[in-house]
Amino acid sequence: MVGSYAAGGGRGAAVAAVAEGKLDELRRRMGKADGDLLRIVGVGGGAWGSAFCALLQDAYGRHRDKAQVRVWRRPGRAVDRATAEHLFEVINSREDVLRRLIRRCAYLKYVEARLGDRTLYADEILRDGFCLNMVDTPLCPLKVVTNLQEAVWDADIVINGLPSTETREVFGEIGRYWKERIRPPVIISLAKGIEASIDPVPRIITPTQMISNASKFFALE
Repeated sequence: MVGSYAAGGGRGAAVAAVAEGKLDELRRRMGKADGDLLRIVGVGGGAWGSAFCALLQDAYGRHRDKAQVRVWRRPGRAVDRATAEHLFEVINSREDVLRRLIRRCAYLKYVEARLGDRTLYADEILRDGFCLNMVDTPLCPLKVVTNLQEAVWDADIVINGLPSTETREVFGEIGRYWKERIRPPVIISLAKGIEASIDPVPRIITPTQMISNASKFFALE
């Protein structure tokens, strides 16, 4: 058992070393100097966007001197009473989650929400590692920003986790914040869905095309 545990720890260290090596290579390709953070921002805090950013945070969040992972979502979306009660049940069924919230002094707000004495909001539960659409699946706690300009103005990598129906509007606003940028950001889109247009000819518009048209920056799928 001890040997097996040691081997598992060795594999974990090897995986971490590979992840750090990939991060260093990405930083080099993007011209980052020592002490200059690689800023990664997820736009949209839905299930897929949250899960993707949580995976990045889990892999690279420990390298705080090299990378910063944040997610933007709109503020003010209240969590209904039934969801708050269910979230509390999930927390109490997972000892690791329970201990984490107690250490962060965040547990009491879930108790109060279950009792109906407090309103929970989607952005604050995302900071604690929960996604409103994935309550049964605790994720890695994320740094959440609710001001769009603050989130994206100096981002090196932007991950679009918005539905295609919201992509054009949000990236149109983002494009206004990027007018003075010298180095273009890398934009990666996770969005599903398309639009149809008949002007000037019938064609399909993908989320990456929506982003390029709205922000004037090229996006990758």
